[in-house]
Amino acid sequence: MEEEKGQYTPPIWAVTAFIFSIIIIAISFFAKHLLGFLRKDINGSFSSNKKVTVIFILGGPASGKSTQSENIVKRFGYTHLSAGDLLRNEVASGSKNGPMIQKIMKEGKLVPSEITVRLLLGAMEESKSDKFLIDGFPRSEENRTIFENITGIAPEFVLFLDCSEEVMKKRLLSRYQGREDDNINTIMKRFKVFKECTLPVIEYYSSKGKVHKIVAGKPAEDVFNDIKRVFSLHGVKATLDRIDETKQDLC
Repeated sequence: MEEEKGQYTPPIWAVTAFIFSIIIIAISFFAKHLLGFLRKDINGSFSSNKKVTVIFILGGPASGKSTQSENIVKRFGYTHLSAGDLLRNEVASGSKNGPMIQKIMKEGKLVPSEITVRLLLGAMEESKSDKFLIDGFPRSEENRTIFENITGIAPEFVLFLDCSEEVMKKRLLSRYQGREDDNINTIMKRFKVFKECTLPVIEYYSSKGKVHKIVAGKPAEDVFNDIKRVFSLHGVKATLDRIDETKQDLC
C-alpha cells in the first residue's frame, strides 16, 4: 500500500522530550506557587513588605554567643533574636508544641526546623527593627535552607565564635542556670550535634566568603574587640545614641 503523502509521525524521542518539558514546567509552576503559599502562611507580608539585614552568630554551647550578642546590641543597635530563648519561651507559654520542644531540648537534639523558623519569623515581623542579630541559628543545613527559601534572606555575614570543648564544658558546668540542658550528659550530646549539624552550616557560609572566625576562648572584652573590627570591615558604625550611652557610663 502506498504511504499517504504529507503525513508525518514524529520520532519517539521528540515526543518523550516534549512530554518531559511539559512535566518540568508544571513542577516549576506548582513549586513556585507552593513556596508563595508557605511564605504567606508562615510569614505574612514579611517577605514582600519588610527589607531587613541579618547577621548570624554561631558557635558551640557556651562559646559566648549571648554575651557578645548583648555587646553588639549595645554598640551597634541590632535587635537580638535568640533561637534558644524563643524556644524556651514557647515552652513556658504552654503552647501545644511546648512539651515536645522541652523533651527534644532536654535530650540535646534539634527542634524541627519548621517550629524554629516560624518563631524567628514571627519575632522579626513583630519587631519594628530592620536589622537583626540571630543567635544560635541556623543550627543545621535544613534550618538554613528552609529559612533562606521562605524569606529570601541571606546573612550579611556570619560570626563564628570558635572555642574549645574543654573551655565550653567548664563554662557550662560552672554557670548552672536551672536549665535542663546544662547537665553533663546533655552537654556532650550538644557538642556532638554542633559538630555534626552546625559545622556544615559554617562550612557552607565559609565557601560563600561570609564567615568571620573569632577566637572565643579569650576574655569577653578581647573577643568583642575582634568582633568590632569585623563590623568595621563591613562598614557598620556604632549608633550615635549607643556612643553617648557609653560616654555617660564612663563619666
